[in-house]
Amino acid sequence: MASTAKFSFLDIGPLSKGHALIIPKYHAEKLHELPDEYLADALPIAKKIATALGAENYNILQNNGKLAHQEVGHVHVHVIPKPTEKEGLVVGWNTQDISKEEMADLHKELVGKL
Repeated sequence: MASTAKFSFLDIGPLSKGHALIIPKYHAEKLHELPDEYLADALPIAKKIATALGAENYNILQNNGKLAHQEVGHVHVHVIPKPTEKEGLVVGWNTQDISKEEMADLHKELVGKL
C-alpha cells in the first residue's frame, strides 16, 4: 500500500503570518490527476494548522493550471490566515449572468457525467 503522507510547511512568500502549504508526496500537477486516497487528510491537516495558528478567519485555497494562478506544477493546498482586510488572500469574484434554463441544462449534463 502506497503512503499517502503529506508535507506541510510555511510558505516562503506568505500572504499573511502563518500562511502554510500542504503537499502530498505523490506527484500530480493538478487535483484531478491525484488519486483520491491522497486527498483524505488534506482538509483535516488544514483544520489542524488553522487551529494551531488561532486563525479566526482564513482561506483554504487550491489552484489548478496557470490561468487559475497555479505557480508550482505540483498539487498543494494553501492555508491562508486572514487577520485583517489588507492581510491574507484578496478575492474578487467576476460573476456571470446565467439563465435558469442554462443552469438546469448544465446541471443535467453534469449529473449524467458523474
